[in-house]
Amino acid sequence: MIVAAALLGLCAGLRTFTAPAVLWLLRHPGPIAWSLAALAVLEYVADLHPNAPPRAGPMGLIARVCSGGFCGGALLALAGHSIVEGVVAGALGAIAGAFGGLWLRMHAIRIIGRVAAAVLEDALAIAASAAVVTWR
Repeated sequence: MIVAAALLGLCAGLRTFTAPAVLWLLRHPGPIAWSLAALAVLEYVADLHPNAPPRAGPMGLIARVCSGGFCGGALLALAGHSIVEGVVAGALGAIAGAFGGLWLRMHAIRIIGRVAAAVLEDALAIAASAAVVTWR
């Protein structure tokens, strides 16, 4: 389960609100889940703006680490495991996802363009988050 927490954190490193939105939509559908999903969609739109803040800057990285830690802790708590281990694994996964995603995004931009790279990253974050949350 600790690997799942780290992987979900990695997804949060790609997109701050995608991992918690997917986790809540699949595990606890309701108003909170839909609010997180709306924030994720707003993040996708904002990410396309040329003046979007950098994910590796202090604010972007802090948000991703908090999201990853939250998701990792929640995922392990839902499975009856240590919340602290989940928080740490998720936060570390988010750092890896933020910097690894940035590196991949820069390469993808050169190959397929800025907008296509952003949409591809969005799709990857959604699919990977869903795979981790439904992983048994």
